[in-house]
Amino acid sequence: MNVKIFDTTLRDGTQGEGISLTVDDKLKIASALDELGIHYVEGGWPYSNPKDIEFFKKVRKLKLKTRITAFGSTRHKDSKPDKDENLLAIVNIKPDCACIFGKSWDLHVKFALNTTLEKNLDMIYSSVKFLKSKDLEVIYDAEHFFDGFNSNPDYAIKAIKAASAGGADIITLCDTNGGMLPNQLKKIVENVKIHISTPLGIHAHNDSGCAVANSIVAIQSGCTHIQGTINGWGERCGNANLSSIIPNLKLKLGINCISEQRLKFLTETSRYISEIANVVPNDKQPYIGYSAFAHKGGIHASAVARKSSTYEHIDPSLVGNQRRILISELSGRANILLKSKELNINFEKDSEKTKKILQVVKDFEKKGFSYEGAEGSFELLVKKHTGKHKTFFDLGGFRVSVEKDQNGNLKSEATIKVFVNGKEELTAAEGDGPVNALDNALRKALDKFYPQLKNVRLSDFKVRIINPSDGTGAKVRVLIQSSDGKTEWNTVGVSENIIEASWQALVDSIEYKLLKE
Repeated sequence: MNVKIFDTTLRDGTQGEGISLTVDDKLKIASALDELGIHYVEGGWPYSNPKDIEFFKKVRKLKLKTRITAFGSTRHKDSKPDKDENLLAIVNIKPDCACIFGKSWDLHVKFALNTTLEKNLDMIYSSVKFLKSKDLEVIYDAEHFFDGFNSNPDYAIKAIKAASAGGADIITLCDTNGGMLPNQLKKIVENVKIHISTPLGIHAHNDSGCAVANSIVAIQSGCTHIQGTINGWGERCGNANLSSIIPNLKLKLGINCISEQRLKFLTETSRYISEIANVVPNDKQPYIGYSAFAHKGGIHASAVARKSSTYEHIDPSLVGNQRRILISELSGRANILLKSKELNINFEKDSEKTKKILQVVKDFEKKGFSYEGAEGSFELLVKKHTGKHKTFFDLGGFRVSVEKDQNGNLKSEATIKVFVNGKEELTAAEGDGPVNALDNALRKALDKFYPQLKNVRLSDFKVRIINPSDGTGAKVRVLIQSSDGKTEWNTVGVSENIIEASWQALVDSIEYKLLKE
């Protein structure tokens, strides 16, 4: 069985709160989806805005293998197809495929379109027929189909029969409100199959938390076309998440949708698209999330070390992800051994070093440190207790100041003195905030000794209050993410003073980079 994947991240996905893409962003995402092996990429609605028209003009130059699809609606009730501006906008941009939606729910026909049931059927039929006359592949999205079927099954079937009569290549059944449950959806799809010979698709929203399940059930019930978005982006609670659907089809059901080789780029593609959209990835996403194959409990880590299937439902490399062993007070010696092996530091399970490191981790966790998200700091901790650490500089002292002028503008400045191989270096730098100023001053002081630090930048900064009940005396945990343009690493610091906690994390970040070099 072959299933075609239809991605609507660039159209339906952008209707999600906080998602906004430039034309250049959309072109990059379309190229990434093409590399992943997606069959259809819906670029937007050319009738609705000039940005989408520009996208369609530019995307042709990329010569992608995927079928670039333009979205639209059935004709207006008072216009003819060949005069309808919406349909003509699709034809004029010359897409590979047209995807238009129409009404299947009698409620919408009467109150949204304000027309008759019979006229709506003609709107569907004539719109599809017109687009087919322009040599376009036509996908008809039956909007609100499942709600319409529950309200008036006879009319819902007539609506999709009109699209079929018009020559639609695929008819997509849409759970537009996202309220269906899998058992309900299954019965309706099976019923539709009796009446329609045109290939069926599924377009599910996630308002009941069932979009992925509903999509899979629809495929099992006879649909061969599936619509969704990368990372499940979309209006309200989002669309069906293709990042989950694709591996479920491929690995769990043995359904051919993309190649095994392309599947290995799923995690990379998901994170790349999040980066372009400036959206923080959801670490808890199945298959491709950063935490999807993370093991924290000592018993889990020990079992995974013997046989991965004890606590992993698939080999993470199949989707381009990787196993992560987390270090915390819940860790056992197996966690320490496995994590150290990742760092190319090997020692025996029952060795004194293993026991000592485990105890140190637990002692530091008690103070408020957390190493499960700070693997750079953990690597330094291990090397400090195995004789593999090196001190690159010593602090002579630092001062950080924040000033606010009469116009309300804030200015942060840091002055720092360090010693490298006995040589004193005193310097100062400004920054967007006190931590950024301190980071800039530290790297400025070390640049002449370690030029490889010029490419290192703070890429993320998180602060968490550990014991808020202590008020101003509460400890804070600072987690810093650093990048050199090629790799990223996280380090941690803890103190009652946020500057001191940030300093600890900054020093670990610099030392981690230098040790790697």
